[in-house]
Order: sequence, then C-alpha cells, then structure tokens
Amino acid sequence: MKRRAFILSGLAPVAWAAVPRNLKITAVKVVVTNPARVALGNYVLVKIETNQAGLWGWGDCTCSGSELGVAKFLEEHMAPGLVGRNPMQIEDLWQTLFFLPYYRSGSVHMSAISGIDMALWDIKGKVADLAVYELLGGRARKHLLTYSTASGRNFQEVEENARKLMARGYKVIKAQVATPGMESGYSVPQSERQRAATDKAYEEGLPPAEVWEPGAYVRTVPKLFEHLRKTLGEDIGLLHDVHERVTPNQAVTLAQDLQPYKLFYLEDPLRPEHLDTFRLIRQHASTPIAMGEVFVGPWEGLNLIEEHLIDYIRNDLAHCGGITTGKKIATACEPKGILTAWHGPGNIAPISHMANAHVSLSVANFGIQECSVEWAPAVHEVFSAMPVFEDGYVNVAEKPGLGVEVNETAAAKYPYLRRLRPAIRRADETAWPY
Repeated sequence: MKRRAFILSGLAPVAWAAVPRNLKITAVKVVVTNPARVALGNYVLVKIETNQAGLWGWGDCTCSGSELGVAKFLEEHMAPGLVGRNPMQIEDLWQTLFFLPYYRSGSVHMSAISGIDMALWDIKGKVADLAVYELLGGRARKHLLTYSTASGRNFQEVEENARKLMARGYKVIKAQVATPGMESGYSVPQSERQRAATDKAYEEGLPPAEVWEPGAYVRTVPKLFEHLRKTLGEDIGLLHDVHERVTPNQAVTLAQDLQPYKLFYLEDPLRPEHLDTFRLIRQHASTPIAMGEVFVGPWEGLNLIEEHLIDYIRNDLAHCGGITTGKKIATACEPKGILTAWHGPGNIAPISHMANAHVSLSVANFGIQECSVEWAPAVHEVFSAMPVFEDGYVNVAEKPGLGVEVNETAAAKYPYLRRLRPAIRRADETAWPY
C-alpha cells in the first residue's frame, strides 16, 4: 500500500514538534502474520502504543522456528514490563527487559527485545520528526551496497542466475550450488523427491527431514568458484555461505582452498560452538571471514572481534537486541577495521530490513547489507515500505522513525502458517546444523 493510501486510511502517525509531556506506553500489541503464505514466512510484529493519539512504533520480533514462542513471551513476560513506562528511555528499557526474566538471553528472549527496541526507536524518530539514522549520527553514505543469491543444481545454473543478477546491476553475488549426491542443501534448489517429501511433512505439521554430508560439499565448492571466476571474470564480487554445515577441520580446508578465487567473504564457516577454530582459519588462510547471524546474546562472539578473527560482523538485528545492540557492536568493531554485514534474509519482516538500513547508513565501518528486494504482493499490502533497490544498492526514504507502517487489517488476512524448519541429519542419522 502506498504512503498516501496509509494516510487516507488513518494508519499513518502524526509528526510531533516536541516531546509530549508525561509520555507513557499504554499497550503492547503482538501481530503474527504470513502474507506470502510460505515456509519461513511467519512474521512476529510488535506495536507499542502510547498515551498520545496517533503516536506508536512498530518492531519486528520474528524468530523463524520459534514464532509462537516469541509471541507468547512478548504478551506474557515483556509487555508487563513496558506498560506505564516512558518510551523515550530506550537504553533503560532495554536493560530492564534484558534482566527481567532472570534467566536471560536466548533466541526467544532476544528476538522479543529486538523488536521492542526497533519500535521504541520508531517512536523516538516520530517524536523528533527525524529518520532513525539521523538520531544515530546521520548518513555516513548515500546508499548501501547489497547482494543477492545465485543458486542452482549445477555450475551452469549458478552461472546463468549470476549473469541475470549482474544484468540488474548487482556488484556482489552469493553463489550456492547443490552437492552431487545430495537431495537438498542450504539455499539451493531441492530435488523433486525432496520437494515431495517436504510438502508431505508440511501437510502433517512435521519438520521435513533432510540428509547432508559435508565431505562432498567441501570438495565441490572450490570447483564452483573456479568455474565462476573463469566465466564471470575477476570484477564481480563473489561470496559463499557455509551455514555452519562442516566440521572445524573442513572449515579450515575450505577457507584455504577458496583463496585463489578472492571471495568477498566466506560466511558462517563454523557453528558458534566452535569459535576457537576461527584462530586456525586466520592462521592458515587469507579468505575474508563473516560471522554472526546466529548470535543472540548482545556480546556473543565478542572474542572474534577482540582478536580480529573475522572481517565482517553479521549479527541479525531482529535477534541480537535491535538497533541499540547493532550500533554498539558496530562501534566495538570499528577500531579493528571489522565491517558490518547485518543479516537480512527474507524470513525477517521488512521492518527489520528498514532497521538494518538505518544502522548501516549511520556507521563508519559499513561493509555490505544483505537485503531482500523481491517481496510477494501481499507483503506490500501489509507493509508500507521496505528498502528500495537500484543498480546494486539499497536505500530508505527520509521519513520520520523507521519509515514503515503496518496495515493491521491486511495482516489479519494472512494468519500464522505452520511450516517447521527442516531436521538435518548425516547419512548415519547423526543430527546436524541447518
């Protein structure tokens, strides 16, 4: 829905010339919606209302795989700590909600805090009549370098899809390919047999079962990038997401074997339980490393920053604590020369993508911004705005707050859809990371 339509329908908030006196939070509303009707498409949204008519804020608490857990946690355990408080006191409220459950941190708790934090910044921006990036220090650049994914069942399909993205202006592309002998993999097309099994699991309300063997994958990926460098040339930036699917030793080997192909970065080579192995990668390979999308505590992975064991930090602002945490993490990385690359997949709502953009526009050490730009029509019906793509970059308009509103009537048309994340196992049925 266009902004004018939001205004005419009474959904757009008013601008505030000064901080209202005795401003208080009066209600915390949770909306769970799946506009695209797809797996990993459930969004958990939070609306913080105030005692000033027309003044509210929206945030994204989405945690795919735990959506209903986050929604219930918000309603039962976070909302009572907010009602009656001053929404302008963002840092104090963040700390209050962090300590409130006592057994703190974890994906559900931190996703709830993250969305609340976004909503509070949205309110502050509306009160100031400024975009959130202005409150964070102002623009440090005119737009944000972004990338998209080219995947396929074989090298030729990946190359063809990469060329399509290059034709659209992308300067950096993530390349993923199916591993020979595997029915599925991370961010690659499934085989017909796997698609049928997945659909059946969804119908039964169960997590789909997938089999993964990392050995063949580690041997395949360097060959993919050898092919892409030969066919696409040296000028296009290429990156790859391991998604934690290998052993520590295999991660070191893969980083070494990819050195000749000069990746933009190698993403998530290790699971967070194996952070010590980043030292070995650093000692034995020059391939740039990105890590952080599964970090949920505000300082999870801090040793990677302190020891400069990574080149890009990839926290998800919908899970690590929101805008407040993102700004702190970026500041901690700045003296090390570590650049930001906030996680921005399609399974977080456009509100998070807007939050990502506001932080990325304002920090000195920006690297690249992952950002979904292909949204289903129903998503546009629910959300008034999302970052705009042009020639390999994304940007946001200069509007108060985060610059995005939610059509609650439209959201109600698309309720929660049970589509569980897959359960990954080795061939011997050992459980394995997604």
